[in-house]
Amino acid sequence: MILVFGSVNVDLVARVEAIPRPGETVLSPGSTTHFGGKGANQAVAAARAGAVVQMAGAVGPDAFGASCLENFRQRGVGVDAMQQAGLATGVAFITVDRQGENAITVASGANGQIRAADVPQGWFDESDLCVLQMEVPLAETLLAARRARDAGARVVLNYAPAPARIGADLLDGLLALTDVLVLNEHEAATILSMAPRGAAGAEGLARGFGLDLVLTLGARGADWLAADGTRTHQPALPVQVVDTTGAGDTFVGALAAALAAGQGMAQAMAAATAAAAAACGWEGAQPPLG
Repeated sequence: MILVFGSVNVDLVARVEAIPRPGETVLSPGSTTHFGGKGANQAVAAARAGAVVQMAGAVGPDAFGASCLENFRQRGVGVDAMQQAGLATGVAFITVDRQGENAITVASGANGQIRAADVPQGWFDESDLCVLQMEVPLAETLLAARRARDAGARVVLNYAPAPARIGADLLDGLLALTDVLVLNEHEAATILSMAPRGAAGAEGLARGFGLDLVLTLGARGADWLAADGTRTHQPALPVQVVDTTGAGDTFVGALAAALAAGQGMAQAMAAATAAAAAACGWEGAQPPLG
């Protein structure tokens, strides 16, 4: 089983010719509403890839929250570990340009009230993997990682979105609890700028913490850097891009599903890359139902 501890949002999407610059207003012909949140997207992707998944997140006492729970049920994601917060369900405001690139602003809402201590221990005990991101409070992510490790589960951390500030001790503590670290190039540069354990380069980061580091490279595919310093490249698949929103989350969810099924990292990378390519072909972070 995979336990995903993380964010749940509703995405409000507007398509534009070009993403606005600071101080600029652009017009969109309309907007659409989708389900999102990095944690939710990864849970849905893992379930779609065949894994048994429980989502541990927080929603508000509102219509968006009720809709998010129903969306999980329809997609085969368990909601027994979900929490209800006093704040409104998280909302992401997304603009997508004509090339399919996006810019996102997240109003965290209920995601800021999630508590790792409120997740029943049984969900950690039964998990093969615990999947984490950085859209909920860092202290709670750290506690979830510690509880998962103590229960014998592997920890998959998607260090996204990369926080602007994080204490060196907190970062070292989080990476020390991580088995598989997934980064894009921006997130890798952010972590390496803090030189955790003196790491020089991504290979040094993998070796220093004894973890598998997966570096996603967009249209160039992805690299797997093993703890022993070896590097394996997985090419991207050609795709007609409709919307890149959620492609990275789909990669993480599919990777986790493959690992939970007992596949090796090379096989899991191939499955994740194929899933991410497919995710660029639909609008929104999660695929259409049906």
